[in-house]
Amino acid sequence: MKTTRGALAILVIGQLLHLVSLTAMAHAGQVSSPFEREYGETLPPIGFVEFCRRQPENCQRERKHTRFYMTDEKWELVRSINSKVNGAIAPIEDEDLYGVPEYWTLPTDAGDCEDIMLLKKSMLEAQGIPEESLRITVVLDENGKGHAVLTLVTTSGDYVLDNRRSDVRLWSSTGYTFLKRQTAHSPQKWVALEPSEATPHSASAGTGSH
Repeated sequence: MKTTRGALAILVIGQLLHLVSLTAMAHAGQVSSPFEREYGETLPPIGFVEFCRRQPENCQRERKHTRFYMTDEKWELVRSINSKVNGAIAPIEDEDLYGVPEYWTLPTDAGDCEDIMLLKKSMLEAQGIPEESLRITVVLDENGKGHAVLTLVTTSGDYVLDNRRSDVRLWSSTGYTFLKRQTAHSPQKWVALEPSEATPHSASAGTGSH
């Protein structure tokens, strides 16, 4: 009887290890992909919702589901705007600047990560980068804190414009955990980039970002 139980225990442990291995392999495959995987719709951050209420013109345009082909000239433009805005806008928390925990807006000389991201998005659209290729994205940084970046969706992969870096990196090279971003079809709809985020109750009320 003991031998049978021991064999069963070994079999169960082996199956569990196999499942863990498959999960790790799937995650590794996702990280190595140049394209982020989407899991389903989720709620947008409350700061974004309030921004859309104040400035609905930035949140009502219908989008197409396309990936933008980037030329060398366009890449130079993207890198230039990313670096230029990072240098022009002083990073300051909403609490210090506006006296509230979360307030998304286009900045003039100071703002947090959401504000800096919104300015980059606006400037790139004005220079001909399609709106549907520029996705507002919420991540967790290396310390597990909320952060907002701009994802540039291209035919060669998903690239990130970040107020903490002057270079533009492939999403899988940022070291961040990607939680959610705008969908391709509508600025107001968001999609989960982690399975656990693909339910309304799991969506964050704000990024708590900087």
